Amino acid sequence: MPIRIPNSLPATQTLIDENIFVMTETRALTQDIRPLQILLLNLMPTKIVTETQFARLLGNTPLQVELDFLQTATHKATHTSTEHLLAFYKVFDEIKDKKYDGMIITGAPVENMPFEEVNYWDELCEIMQWSKTHVTSTLHICWGAQAGLYYHYGIDKKQLPEKLFGVFPHKVVHKNAILFRGFDDEFFVPHSRHTTVDIEDVKKVPDLKILTLSDKAGLHCCMTEGGRQVFVTGHSEYDADTLKTEYLRDKNLGLDIKVPENYFPNDDDTKDPQVTWRSHANLLFSNWLNYFVYQTTPYDINEI
Repeated sequence: MPIRIPNSLPATQTLIDENIFVMTETRALTQDIRPLQILLLNLMPTKIVTETQFARLLGNTPLQVELDFLQTATHKATHTSTEHLLAFYKVFDEIKDKKYDGMIITGAPVENMPFEEVNYWDELCEIMQWSKTHVTSTLHICWGAQAGLYYHYGIDKKQLPEKLFGVFPHKVVHKNAILFRGFDDEFFVPHSRHTTVDIEDVKKVPDLKILTLSDKAGLHCCMTEGGRQVFVTGHSEYDADTLKTEYLRDKNLGLDIKVPENYFPNDDDTKDPQVTWRSHANLLFSNWLNYFVYQTTPYDINEI
């Protein structure tokens, strides 16, 4: 089944070119079916890239998904045109009376700042509180996961001695974790961050179950009972060249940046990166949509 997105969204043609089943608003209006209502709170500066990454994964499932885009009102994006934001994005006041089957809170390049110093922190807290009563399942990604764990459970992030940068092996440690049903014994996930969440801090919270870990990257995923809140520290949604773009940007600026681990063949940045995470990324989002959104959400969305 397709993902339903606005007719003129820049991601539409990209997804069509990749054979992702896309349904425009015009065609969707003729179908007698209730699509899953998913809200993407996009905190990344490169909004069009991020939209495409998540739409690609949400559109590769048997479920029909209608995707709404949310931006913060207290922070104005400078890397995306005003015309694009006005055409496709809403702010919280415009959607706060709606219910959603699922929500994704993306990462953000603010991890070296204390949470309270992020200029949209109060607004984000309001949205996370709202999600507890208006969203069936919320998936927090990278800094979004750190922010969610801090807001909901008081678990603070910790500075790493050096940037965690690359693609790392992970394993499922919670038996029969259906979010990771079908995963191999070892799977790979990209990471790009300067901070982490201590596993022992998570273990102290009875409401949280640790599902996946990495020897190098540490905590990867934990969630509440029933998957109402899911926290993922990695970036399974990344494109093949996302880490490359970040690496070359910093390298060309003369910054102290190491080659991403387990990414370029033989660590040679003149070669094309090896993608080792794509299949598990699709499976992760398919499992989330199926088991924690579609199978859980009421048919009457107002009953959420």
